[in-house]
Amino acid sequence: MATYYGLPDIVQGAIITAIGSSFPELSSTVISTIIHQKFELGVSVIVGSAIFNILVIPGLSGLYSINPLQSNKELVYKEAQFYMLAVATLLLTFSFAVIYNPIKGKELIGEINRFIAIIPVLLYIIYIFIQYQDSMDFESKIDASKINQKRQWIFLITSLGLILVGVEGLIRAAIGLGEYFNTPSFLWGLTVIAAGTSIADAFVSIRAAKEGKGIICLANVLGSNTFDLLIAIPIGVLIAGTATINFSRAAPLFGALVAGTLSLFLFARTDLEITKKESYILLILYIAFIIFMGLESSDLTSLIPGI
Repeated sequence: MATYYGLPDIVQGAIITAIGSSFPELSSTVISTIIHQKFELGVSVIVGSAIFNILVIPGLSGLYSINPLQSNKELVYKEAQFYMLAVATLLLTFSFAVIYNPIKGKELIGEINRFIAIIPVLLYIIYIFIQYQDSMDFESKIDASKINQKRQWIFLITSLGLILVGVEGLIRAAIGLGEYFNTPSFLWGLTVIAAGTSIADAFVSIRAAKEGKGIICLANVLGSNTFDLLIAIPIGVLIAGTATINFSRAAPLFGALVAGTLSLFLFARTDLEITKKESYILLILYIAFIIFMGLESSDLTSLIPGI
């Protein structure tokens, strides 16, 4: 579809591929909030998926790529930095919920309404506008006349329907596992479901890396996370009307997300490529995150309240 509409690689990865492969995360927020009244579970899936995307997908893509995973200055200085702005904006949105709509008797827990939730959505609209400006002067050299547009749309809609059913199963499994092991369901969302919903992103990025399209691979990662944070999380609130957020849980997780993002940012900027060694480091960082969450759930550490 991106080829048919003549979009440049950076826009293809950051918008078209990112939105398509981020549908599981979007579905998880909507289903968690509307059907199961567990907005925080949806948030944990998004944040966990973002951490998975930042560390695991570039790591695996770098290992599967024949040559070092290529980056460029536009990706580093526009996509990565706009993504960091998305992280800051969502954290600010949660802060506004605690400041202006606190829940009485509960510390650092607030309610997000539609007015607050629209803030990250507005930032994503600006992001789309910037991408549109960048694509105006692009001329595709690929012949798209042989592409069956209707067939591709049918593939897309059918795939999204199957994903919707699968995500509902994952959400129910997280809630069931949480009850069985007497652990918060959001912990399962942060790890197991987050990895499950990121499989689409992983396949897309690894395939692009094998074809030597490192720009599409990394742009998909950053674009997917930008979409998840600015659209997938707020959409549940916009549909339901209100949702409760525990800021004491959210802030440490966003800290882990920022740390992972900075690692990817540094690796992508040095020589504008991600080497095999750097790919292994990204994977090790994710393993360390999973071990940390396991320690939190076992009460061996207590850095995140409520686990």
